[in-house]
Amino acid sequence: MNILIEDAETQKFLASEGHWTSKPGEGASFVTTRAALAAAKREPIGKFNIVRYFADTEQFINIQHGSAKGG
Repeated sequence: MNILIEDAETQKFLASEGHWTSKPGEGASFVTTRAALAAAKREPIGKFNIVRYFADTEQFINIQHGSAKGG
């Protein structure tokens, strides 16, 4: 299970600072939703989702959403 940041508009996942990927398995995984939320707010994106991704079943659970214009 991974906690990921998804750009709600592009549906891409934060891979590393400033880099995004369409493959959830390449997304940066966070230990807690709080850490993911803090990181998302630093990114220069609009709306975002904090999701849990289960690689073995390729399922997502949307945990939280918000908006940010960090950077």
